[in-house]
Amino acid sequence: MRRFLLAVVMCGAVTGAQAADLPDLPILRGSFTDGLTTSRAYWEGLYIGGQAGYGSSDANFDSKPSSLISSLISDNVVQQMGVAQWNLGLGKQTARSSTYGAFVGYNWQWSDVVLGLEASYMHGSFGGSASASKELVSGAPLTDGSFHDVGVTSASSISISDMATFRGRAAYAFGCFLPYAFGGFALGKANISHTAIVTDAVGPSALGPFTPLMPLSATDAVHNHLIYGYTAGLGIDINLVGGLFMRAEWEYIRFTTTVDTNINTVRAGLGYKF
Repeated sequence: MRRFLLAVVMCGAVTGAQAADLPDLPILRGSFTDGLTTSRAYWEGLYIGGQAGYGSSDANFDSKPSSLISSLISDNVVQQMGVAQWNLGLGKQTARSSTYGAFVGYNWQWSDVVLGLEASYMHGSFGGSASASKELVSGAPLTDGSFHDVGVTSASSISISDMATFRGRAAYAFGCFLPYAFGGFALGKANISHTAIVTDAVGPSALGPFTPLMPLSATDAVHNHLIYGYTAGLGIDINLVGGLFMRAEWEYIRFTTTVDTNINTVRAGLGYKF
């Protein structure tokens, strides 16, 4: 009996010595959160990703190409009728398009505060076109001694296919969630066209009859033209596993060109942080 008790005591002593030599793993303390895994994502570093979404654009054509009309009638008697200042009311046009692209950026993190710089590229088909016309008979003879029946037709269009925004981000980390706001400047590639046609007919009185003259027309068009503006928006990144994260974002872009254009897009993305 004494031999059995002595063996039990010796075994217990050896077991206690071996347990003292084991590393202090959290699993031995009944907890996983402080050692083997963590629920807090680390956002600092370089990241890249792809994105796709849907958007709408509002192109304002009310800033009509008066300079184009002025050049057409610079040596014409009808300029006495103030034709270049006529308000043709081209108005606004809305277009909708799917869009896709990519993004790349870098984050710096201080505790839960995250600041970053990012470049985003999107390809789509935004813009629109508008046209309007107006006709007026002079109320009195012009300096050439004739009455004039003048008509003006104006058309404008813009097509934006590629957009890139460069923005600063400010975010606050809530575990695996990173909501953020951003702002910066935007560049785009666009085809822009303005067309003006002026018709004229002369007559002996305001009631006619009128004899038509040769119409005047001009077109001012640029292709793959660089346009610029600014951007702002909101979004959220969600860490999935490791460096993999998903994104949801809304972005507003305004291009201040001869055709003032506003673009709103919503999109989802998938990225990886190195």
